[in-house]
Amino acid sequence: MVLTGARVLNVYTGEFEQTNLWLDQGKVVSRLPHPDLTARETVDLTGQYVVPGFIDAHVHVESALVAPSEIGHILLQHGVTTIVADPHELANVAGVAGIEYMIKDARQTPLDIRYMLPSSVPCVPFDNNGATLHAADLAPLYQYPEVNGLAEVMDYGAVARDDADTMAKVRDAYAHGHHADGHAAGLTAEQIEIMRAHGMDTDHESATVADALARVDAGMYVFLREGTVERDIANTIGAVTPRNADRFAFCTDDKTIGDLMGEGSIDHNIRLAIKYGLPAEMAYTMAANNAARAHRLTDRGALIPGQLADLVVVSDLDQVDISRVMKSGEWVAGADKVATGSTTPLPFTATQLHHHVQSSDLRLPLVSGADVHVIGVQPNHITTDHLHAQVTPQNGEFVPDIARDLLKMVVVERHHDTGNVGVGIVHGFGIRSGAIASSVAHDAHNIVAVGTDDQAIMNAIAAITETDGGQSVATADGVVANLPLPIGGILSDQPFAVVAYQMRALRAAYDQVSGGVDFDPFITLSFLTLPVIPALKLTDQGLFDFDQFGFIQVEQLPVGARD
Repeated sequence: MVLTGARVLNVYTGEFEQTNLWLDQGKVVSRLPHPDLTARETVDLTGQYVVPGFIDAHVHVESALVAPSEIGHILLQHGVTTIVADPHELANVAGVAGIEYMIKDARQTPLDIRYMLPSSVPCVPFDNNGATLHAADLAPLYQYPEVNGLAEVMDYGAVARDDADTMAKVRDAYAHGHHADGHAAGLTAEQIEIMRAHGMDTDHESATVADALARVDAGMYVFLREGTVERDIANTIGAVTPRNADRFAFCTDDKTIGDLMGEGSIDHNIRLAIKYGLPAEMAYTMAANNAARAHRLTDRGALIPGQLADLVVVSDLDQVDISRVMKSGEWVAGADKVATGSTTPLPFTATQLHHHVQSSDLRLPLVSGADVHVIGVQPNHITTDHLHAQVTPQNGEFVPDIARDLLKMVVVERHHDTGNVGVGIVHGFGIRSGAIASSVAHDAHNIVAVGTDDQAIMNAIAAITETDGGQSVATADGVVANLPLPIGGILSDQPFAVVAYQMRALRAAYDQVSGGVDFDPFITLSFLTLPVIPALKLTDQGLFDFDQFGFIQVEQLPVGARD
């Protein structure tokens, strides 16, 4: 095949060149005129642009709530031909079996899914998740060609103290010719240097220009993120200059299937970057070649001889108006023909929810209520505020204050039936009457719920328990909406279009019981249990203060008052 008439991006010169692009056997053969060559097929792309296929440098497939085989249907439509995924969500539920499931199910889609092995399962030693993965457990997985290294190392403490198992995981990645991703949320420049010195050469946790530049200064590749809850492009794109642009790529990290269908994936990152002033040729290079270089993927990212024929045909550069997409020399369905999905996710059986929570477990005893610690939601961010409030106990316990949006939040351990239930107070969801619950709760994926009364919370938890996992909206009278997630309690076994419909119904139900919010309430809720992200979080063991890196009581009392 030869593509003619288009302007083809040369990622090495930063220019769009009017040239032919010759393709054969799934690869680029040449970008020269070649009057001596004859093509079996000629495609005239006059007036359009051809760029390398987009690469998502860091993503959790599980955040889309669909199986890997399903996510390819939508991502390819948005020009994404490769993703580098971290399967630590299902790994936290089912260990090695979860990782192998993600690898094998992904083989049903032409989308190229590379996996970074989860480094922190559990994310911290005290977390009650479904499995524990040591270096010895991960090492055999390098036999899979889809494995590309070690995923986001988020336990800074383990790195700083040269924890033997953590460092063994990093060494194994490099020994197999790969590398290790970092996760430097909330770290100082000195701490980032320590991460880099121990082998972590990428990071995706920049929320400001200063964050991004600190990582570049330390010698890292920086993945600028735009997901469903983590929307960082507007606040970080200013860090990119012609002198340092080769250190930047794009990622989505966590994005729901609804947002992938509505906004797009890496194409949306490109669109925003150009909107905020980045030259188009620089943005498209970051979206492909820079991501490939960061992950040592030497066979893609540029349209030069020998590289995979992964490419995107664009009619409007600034709007990223995609007209055609090619993966490994084969055209995928046109962007105006969104597939409904013809694959069936592989069966997965390790999905039971094990708990025996009762209404009495949801009590939050208070002595005086004079000063309580409150988790403050930051819209469109995974970090939280550490708030304080004064409340008046009723019969010696906390009762939600709907007028001030002080609601009850609970986390129920669901893997080993320990009976652990953490109870706290959260501000920012605006629920007026009812509750929401989810078995998606990073990273341990216990059950998390928030609501205005215990009966509504219990109804929401019962709904997702009956479907072996899911997300639900309920009132004291019963269940309003439920999205089943039977694969590990975090993934649907349905086509992506069905999941998108169920998500819309779930959001409509949420708006019905709340005043409405300008962020995704379910993915935001899922991050309120992650103790390695500032500032205040809730686990099944109680309220966790990131700054102290330890558990604290919900009620702040003078010394000796509780006695």
